[in-house]
Amino acid sequence: MNTNAMPIPSLAQLNIGQTCHINTIELTGLLKRRILDLGLVPGTLVECVRRSPSGNPSAYHVRGTTIALRNEDADFIKVKL
Repeated sequence: MNTNAMPIPSLAQLNIGQTCHINTIELTGLLKRRILDLGLVPGTLVECVRRSPSGNPSAYHVRGTTIALRNEDADFIKVKL
């Protein structure tokens, strides 16, 4: 086992203006279904476009629309930079 492996970044770690592709979604139940229904499926290109003044939630541009996600939920969406 490689203990030096870098953890896979999550959607919540993106900086404003940064883009990525969805790698995996580690949510379960209704929240996972909602995320998938919004178009956040593996392979999808996502851009972080804005953060609220408090830093939570963040807005992401996905498939031609903008959605807001709480950082607690975006932490469970792993991405490829």
